[in-house]
Amino acid sequence: MQLNHEIPDYAYAFRAVGAGSVVLEDREQVRTRELGLSFIVTPHTLVEAWPAPASAKELTPADLAPVLALAPELVILGTGETQQFPSADVMGACLTRGIGIEVMTNAAAARTFNLLASESRKVAAAIILPG
Repeated sequence: MQLNHEIPDYAYAFRAVGAGSVVLEDREQVRTRELGLSFIVTPHTLVEAWPAPASAKELTPADLAPVLALAPELVILGTGETQQFPSADVMGACLTRGIGIEVMTNAAAARTFNLLASESRKVAAAIILPG
């Protein structure tokens, strides 16, 4: 059997997801009081300090502006260890622009992001880390 080593054409992929932290490549992302650290990642861009609330239920359409500025085709919203849907206004902020939005746990968001990034899709993951 022949094995081929494929080098991905994207810069960021999830390596591990924990209760309050995520590892992207070799960088651990943890929510801190100073930064309020949730983050946004695309296959080629990392926004390390996304000032999102600690809960998807508190998310507003204005909070999505940094995500939408990256012009993704799909937004994956990671909401922590449990799936929490944001308001209809938040969902509509994406859908009215023709941008899909999927809401899932951070672990599921990481798996989905890695798969879509490997397919060269224009995806953005907006990950809310619990406070």
